[in-house]
Amino acid sequence: MFDKLFKINNRPEVFSEYTARELWTDPYRSERMLEYHLNERIDAASRDYSFIDRSVEWIMSRFGLTAKSKVIDFGCGPGLYAERLAHAGIEVTGIDFSATSLRYAREKASEENLNIDYIEADYLNYETDSRFDLIIMIMCDYCALSPKQRTLLLKKFRRFLSDGGSILLDLYSLHMFNERKESATYELNLLNGFWSPDEYFGFLNTYKYEDESVLLDKYTIVERNRTIQVFNWLQCFEPSGVESEFADCGLRVVEILGDVVGKEYDPEANEFAIVARYDAGK
Repeated sequence: MFDKLFKINNRPEVFSEYTARELWTDPYRSERMLEYHLNERIDAASRDYSFIDRSVEWIMSRFGLTAKSKVIDFGCGPGLYAERLAHAGIEVTGIDFSATSLRYAREKASEENLNIDYIEADYLNYETDSRFDLIIMIMCDYCALSPKQRTLLLKKFRRFLSDGGSILLDLYSLHMFNERKESATYELNLLNGFWSPDEYFGFLNTYKYEDESVLLDKYTIVERNRTIQVFNWLQCFEPSGVESEFADCGLRVVEILGDVVGKEYDPEANEFAIVARYDAGK
């Protein structure tokens, strides 16, 4: 028992485990995630619907999108951004590896006769010959990736951009990192039964990696016949750090914003957003 408890409370090496599929592709948990996505009043798996509506309106204006524009949404989930963009006549591609979310998204697109190509894939492995006027990655998905994965993704973004194309994504800030505290909690059926339809013991360990500005929420779920662990990494950034990371991959950050609605950047906020383009000089 001591060894098991020690393993539960053990601090792993930063980005040593990648368990996104445990969260997003398990049949039961992916259905629960879809419920969160579709709850229009809360910021959980997605922004609340009012924010998304304002965000899409701003995106259309900021990037001058027209019916001739092509947009790709990395981590599209059930298509909340994709369907709103497609209603404006834009050609949209959505990538996600949650079959549950994509099933819902495809049904909605079919019902509303929307031009959306939904692709079930791990976007780290996705390739295409298509080129896009705008690449979006929203809800701080970028922050869940290791430095190696982020480099792979940025090089992919560079290949996928059309001439004059842009990238829009949001990020967790160093302010959020500084505000978070390390903690360890335990609860029967942690998160109101989110992790399993059966009873379980849930442990949540939050760790801070000061040198890397990385947070980890490590979930250990102990069921009667199995134990699973899910590692939710959160890389936190300051603007100069993300600018350097993009520049190393031939991309230039051209704007720092407060969010993906175009709010002014606030260094005391938990998130910020960036607009980037291909740097032809690299």
